[in-house]
Amino acid sequence: MNKLASRRAFLKGKVLRNEQTSIRPPGADSTEFLDLCTQCDECREACPEDIIKFDTQGWPVVQLDSGPCTFCSDCANACPTGALNPEHMADWPWRAKVAASCLSMNGVSCRICQDVCDHSAIRFQLQTGGRAEPVLDINSCTGCGACASACPAGSVSFQRYTPSIQEGAL
Repeated sequence: MNKLASRRAFLKGKVLRNEQTSIRPPGADSTEFLDLCTQCDECREACPEDIIKFDTQGWPVVQLDSGPCTFCSDCANACPTGALNPEHMADWPWRAKVAASCLSMNGVSCRICQDVCDHSAIRFQLQTGGRAEPVLDINSCTGCGACASACPAGSVSFQRYTPSIQEGAL
């Protein structure tokens, strides 16, 4: 999607958004979401984890620092417009990223993110000076947010991940 918002959003005067950094609920198709979403609040109401909030323009966003997503698809199933589609749940493009403010990287013994990661996507590699650097296995990370909500330093954020297509895999 280009930097301009969808036509519907444009006509509503809601064009100042960066869709590459807005974490939409699971099941959102980035090319159709803004056209289909009516900001009805059904997805937020249906979320058992209470991690779907609204941004300043009234669009639903997932706040993974509030808790992990279980990918239960309740939000997508509750969506009356199809803006969230249960068939797109597996297309969740977000993966964890650990900032330099990580306690372990700064000599404080902490491995909470590794402990809470059910997919063993975070491991620590020992460094000099009593430090340990988190190493993320991008292929194991589901982007659920368990690590972010558990991090006492708030050092885990999420970035959009697009797997590269191998030649010959087409």
